[in-house]
Amino acid sequence: MSIEFRFFIFRSRSPCSLSLLLLFLAWFPSRSESSCRRGCDLALGSYYVTAEASNLTYVAGLFNLNPNDVLPYNALSSKDSLVAGTRLKIGFPCDCISGDYLARRFSYTTQIGDTYDIIASDRYANLTTTEWVAAVNSYPSTRIPEGVSVNVTINCSCGDASVSREYGLFETYPLRPGETLDSVAAEFNFSSQKSLLDEYNPGKDFSAGTGIVYIPARDQYGSYRPIPKSKNGLSSGGIAGICVGVVFLLLIGLVFLYFGVCKKSKAKKSLLPSTSDQNVASDKNISASTDGTITPFTGFTMEKSVEFSLEELSKATNDFSMANKIGEGGFGAVYYAELRGEKVAIKKMEMQSSREFFAELKVLTRVHHLNLVRLIGYCTEGSLFLVYEFIENGNLSQHLRGSGRDPLTWSSRVQIALDSARGLEYIHEHTVPVYIHRDIKSANILIDNNLHAKVADFGLSKLAEVGGASMHTRLVGTFGYMPPEYAQLGEVSAKVDVYAFGVVLYELISAKEAIVKSSSVTESIGLVSLFEDSLSQPDAREKLKKLVDPRLGDNYPIDSVLKMAQLAMACTQENPQLRPSMRSIVVALMTMSSSTDDWDLGALHANQSLLNLMSGR
Repeated sequence: MSIEFRFFIFRSRSPCSLSLLLLFLAWFPSRSESSCRRGCDLALGSYYVTAEASNLTYVAGLFNLNPNDVLPYNALSSKDSLVAGTRLKIGFPCDCISGDYLARRFSYTTQIGDTYDIIASDRYANLTTTEWVAAVNSYPSTRIPEGVSVNVTINCSCGDASVSREYGLFETYPLRPGETLDSVAAEFNFSSQKSLLDEYNPGKDFSAGTGIVYIPARDQYGSYRPIPKSKNGLSSGGIAGICVGVVFLLLIGLVFLYFGVCKKSKAKKSLLPSTSDQNVASDKNISASTDGTITPFTGFTMEKSVEFSLEELSKATNDFSMANKIGEGGFGAVYYAELRGEKVAIKKMEMQSSREFFAELKVLTRVHHLNLVRLIGYCTEGSLFLVYEFIENGNLSQHLRGSGRDPLTWSSRVQIALDSARGLEYIHEHTVPVYIHRDIKSANILIDNNLHAKVADFGLSKLAEVGGASMHTRLVGTFGYMPPEYAQLGEVSAKVDVYAFGVVLYELISAKEAIVKSSSVTESIGLVSLFEDSLSQPDAREKLKKLVDPRLGDNYPIDSVLKMAQLAMACTQENPQLRPSMRSIVVALMTMSSSTDDWDLGALHANQSLLNLMSGR
């Protein structure tokens, strides 16, 4: 019944049917064929130490961790020298990826001579396989460029309640030649429960000397973790029965809704409000469309974008194969493809993400700028697809914190800040209508091969009201980048992006994350507070030096760093009215870019509050 119902809605081109489709998909439970519904906060990986990987900093970097993050699960006499032939326990969250399998994805920066086999067997000590690495990356296995970021997937387990509820923490354990069920059971103190290991690893040959098995493990306190009970106390069967009943009632309700309401609203012409009133020509880079293409979402006009067919996208991505998958975002998976002679990134989104899909279309089909990622086209067959230009050099977060990458020079960091500011200034002040991004962060700033930046991911963008007045909205975005008025009251203005941009400036200086974890697992501090404490001291320059990315060494002008930090502090003022405009920020960064020795404050007269802050008044 459900299959026929969904097919009926999809085939219909009426707005009412499409509304029902989106409503149905938004409320329908996860796919019945899904292999997982949720992950768990902790899994362990057993890393076999070799002579080539005998440094804890190197090993921790493979898993995008700090060496101190590895210490709680291991008794080490020295962090600088690991004993070859021993195993390290690496802790990481175990995610349910796309509802299909439990795993964690790590970012690895390639070295000279790397192949997928070397990455799997040597770099990651067989915690993954050659096939898994190849499946989630698009580079040819024998021609992987040096210094690029590739995805590494490591499978994990959160336990199996049908076997036992006593064990909810598992170690992903690659077998070594000579190991057997007896030896592994003895190592983990399961000699009297070898059958339990067989139940957790059905069909596994422990004596093969290769392959991955899952073993119940103890946490850093030496205790086994049970599988958490459902908060409402219901069994999985009871929950499933309730879900079936709810879905059945929803189906009946939707059918009545269609015949009782939608038939009376045939005059309604679009799923979302028509944007024809927004097709106003702005500056020389934007023009109003007079013959835009109407998509299956009736009433929504696409300008300067190509509508692709599902068949064409499927062919270009080998039916959206794992080999073409290059990323996973909050609203869908991203695939690499070559489409009509151009390298592209294709974001595949579910129908439930229609709000974000339309938000990106509204912005990127009207807004075109060198420092904004370019939207090439879209598709609305079966799922929602956005086709972008492919930016080969990753994002700013990876450059600042990814292991194995050369550190960005100070001049490159200033240039990336300027490029990003120009992109934001454009959507804030030079488009009609103007937009607010609402999710500015280092991960959403893409870096091309020339180390120039492009702002990406406009799925949370919002129209800004004329005059820049604040508005109230639902809370979206990333913690650590949200200003107080937005996080506490939901007030949105262009100054939300300015605040987040200030955090990015602090990241460029320090390479630290927006939320800095302290030595204590339970404590953390915002990057804004960390810098404000240092900049408020009499010896601000000396305090600031301790926060500068250590990979820069002494290769930076401290006066230039101080000026960027002061600019960031102005951007992150608690009062949004005191924050500068993006236009003022661009002027400041242009001056910094042209000369790191002399910053012409007179160029910033467009924003007097910024001048006052930076002069100490």
